[in-house]
Amino acid sequence: MTATNLHLYVMAVPLLSAFAVNLFGRRYRAAIGPVAVSALGFSTIAALLTLLRVLQQGGYRYTVGNWQPPYGIELVIDPLSALMLLLISAVALTAAIGALKSTEQELPGREHLFFTLYLILVAGLLGLVMTGDAFNLYVLLEITSITTYGLIAMGGGRAPLASFNYIIMGSIGACFYLLGVGYLYILTGTLNMADIASILPGLESHAAMATAFGFMLVGLWVKMAFFPLHNWLPNAYSLAPTGAGMMIAPLMTKVTVYLMIRVMFSIFSPEYTFFAHSGVQAGIVWVAALAILCASALALAQRNLRRMLTYILVAEVGYMVGGVWLANTTGMTGAVLHIVNDALMTLCLFLAAAAIVYRTGSLEFDKLRGLYRRMPLTMAAFTVGAFSMIGVPPTCGFFSKWYLILGAVEAGHWEFVVALVLSSLINAVLFFRIIEIAYFQKPEQAAAGGLLAGEAPLLLLKPLLVAAVALLAVGIGSGPLVSQVIRLALPSGMVP
Repeated sequence: MTATNLHLYVMAVPLLSAFAVNLFGRRYRAAIGPVAVSALGFSTIAALLTLLRVLQQGGYRYTVGNWQPPYGIELVIDPLSALMLLLISAVALTAAIGALKSTEQELPGREHLFFTLYLILVAGLLGLVMTGDAFNLYVLLEITSITTYGLIAMGGGRAPLASFNYIIMGSIGACFYLLGVGYLYILTGTLNMADIASILPGLESHAAMATAFGFMLVGLWVKMAFFPLHNWLPNAYSLAPTGAGMMIAPLMTKVTVYLMIRVMFSIFSPEYTFFAHSGVQAGIVWVAALAILCASALALAQRNLRRMLTYILVAEVGYMVGGVWLANTTGMTGAVLHIVNDALMTLCLFLAAAAIVYRTGSLEFDKLRGLYRRMPLTMAAFTVGAFSMIGVPPTCGFFSKWYLILGAVEAGHWEFVVALVLSSLINAVLFFRIIEIAYFQKPEQAAAGGLLAGEAPLLLLKPLLVAAVALLAVGIGSGPLVSQVIRLALPSGMVP
């Protein structure tokens, strides 16, 4: 193993571990957790070393199997992809530890199936952020989608139906993206992103290029549940097994936003993306502002904690898409920082929901009474996550929202500023309603001596507390993170 191919081990170890879990997990159930956690722990360390190497020596390209591009598969390791490798690995590791107890409770006898899909999904996500091939991106996107469908379908009740709806919408999104890739191949004769980017200048007047761009964006918007293409997400994420939701919710939408950024700037150029078609850039920012407000309003109508969080997640997608399409460095900085922050915030809140449902058996609001007295550590971590989602300093959510607001002011998109501020106020209402129920209202007598007694097991509590601490640590360290990592990842050609 050398420093130049370390990134391959980041992806390969979870994939090989998935085969081991599937082959031997049914017979050796006690080994499933250690194998999964060890594989993801290795990936996290290797991803950290990869990021440090990129920051010290610069990004690099890697050809798989010594087949030179455009014929072979090329992997691109730059500051942004290296940062995403670390984010995916760390979130997946933390969520996997928390999933051990919830999976044991909800899916007895099927843990090996769950962690097989889980590890394949992680490997697919890691591959997505490294690939430099437009068609390979489609293949990996479908691998992650198929494993997500399976994980969601393992849930109880109406989860299989929610998974089926996700399959329909996901297939539509994949078809749109693939059609866009097909148009690009007709125009350029290559699928390598760098080659496509070198050939496209001078073809801006071709309708096929605009068609390819539109198809690829719409396909990714469906995959990330960008409003109004979001209808599949609330049921899918709220009905999935608890262990699956802890990883899918923080990562899937964020990785797809990253893919949108990669398509916009690695295949097309900032000039073409933002300025070739007048009105498109401003229109998308308006749609993002509308997405934030509508999703936040829908969250107000929910009476189940996890379902409320899924609508907040739809609003957060609007934050990131709008930030990218503000077309300036400040907005782009806020969008990339919010990818990191929202992954951590969502992880913390879904871990808290997992700990609550493990003890109470329900996430309905009226079942949350008295939780601050009975589960003080869990609710303290939940409060940190809530404050970060609202945007209270020094939690990390404040700093990315600040960059987004500054970017919107610089771009003159005051509608986006209003949407961000109103969304933060609505989040305050949402979470303080939960805090009021859990702190001030007394539990029903029938439940007082039952499942509500005590904290969740340490395997659930420890990753939750780590996630809460990370929200504060990343918030305090936002300055170095922006100046030493994110600024290096921004594409050239952005409006200063």
